[in-house]
Amino acid sequence: MTDADAAAQEAAIFDSWFDLRSLYGATSRAMARTPFKACLKQGNTRLVEQFAADTATPLLLHGRSWLVDKVLQRVWADIMQDAAGDLALAAVGGYGRRELMPGSDIDLLNLLPDAAGDRYNRRLESLLTFLWDIGLEVGHSVRSIDECVAQSLADISVVTNLMESRLMAGSTALFTRMQEETGPAHIWNSRDFFEAKREEQAIRHRKFGETAYRLEPNIKEGPGGLRDIQMIAWVANRYFGTASLQELVDHEFLTQDELELLLECRGLLWDVRFALHALTGRGEDRLLFDYQRTLAKQFGFEDDATRLG
Repeated sequence: MTDADAAAQEAAIFDSWFDLRSLYGATSRAMARTPFKACLKQGNTRLVEQFAADTATPLLLHGRSWLVDKVLQRVWADIMQDAAGDLALAAVGGYGRRELMPGSDIDLLNLLPDAAGDRYNRRLESLLTFLWDIGLEVGHSVRSIDECVAQSLADISVVTNLMESRLMAGSTALFTRMQEETGPAHIWNSRDFFEAKREEQAIRHRKFGETAYRLEPNIKEGPGGLRDIQMIAWVANRYFGTASLQELVDHEFLTQDELELLLECRGLLWDVRFALHALTGRGEDRLLFDYQRTLAKQFGFEDDATRLG
C-alpha cells in the first residue's frame, strides 16, 4: 500500500468518526464560534470512546491531527482571505509529526514572506484569538525565513521543530524555501546536530535524576520516555533525511528485532500518555500516584498475592 493509499484509508475512517458538517457553512464571525467548539468537543469525545474500544493509539493520534487540520484550514481560509496564499501556515513539533494527544498543544508556525512588516498582524491576531476562543491550546510563532534561520542557529529546539514541520495552508514555495534554508546543507550539519541534541538530552536526564525508575515518572520527558525515542528519530532525520526509524535498520544501526522492540515500547508509552490525558482532561504527562490505580485497572492489571496491580 502506498502512502497516498494509506492516507486515503485513514481519511475515510476519520470522516466516519468526526462530524464536520457544521463547519461547511460556518464563518469566523463571533456567532460562528459555537460550531467549531462543538466539532472539537465531539471529536475529543469520539477519540476517547475509540481508545476505550481498543482502537490503536497511533490511529487516534493521526485522527486528532486530521480533525485539527480540517478546523485550522477552514479558519485560515476565512480569516486570511485574499492574503491566504501570501503566507504559509505550518504544523510543527508533535502536531507536525501527526502525534496529537488529547491534551497536547497545537504548535504552529506562521511563516511570513520577506519584508512583510506588520502588514498581516491584524489578521494573524484575529486567527490566534479565534483559535483560543474555540478551545485550542495554541503555541505559535510568527517568523520570516531569515528569522527562522537566526532562531534555529540560536536554539537547537527551534530547528528540531522546523525539521518536523508540515505545511497546512498557504504558500508551498515559501514553506519549501524555509525547509531548504534551515536544512543540514546550510545550518546544523548532522554531526553538530547530534552533539547538541546529546547535550540537551543529558541536561534533561539530570533534571529527572538520571533514572527511568521514578515512582511517578514523566512519560514524555523522563529518561526512557517518549522524548528519548523522538531524539533517535530526529538524529536519523538530520543524518538520513528521513524521520523513519526503519532507515536505522536499512543502514544497519539497528536490527529488525531491535526496531520492533523500540516501536513496541513507544506504543506502550503512547497508550499510557493517551490514557493520562483522557483521564485528567488536560496535557498531563506525569504518572502520579493519584492516577496509577485507575490506569492499572483500565489496562487490565490486577492485584495478586504478591503485588498490587
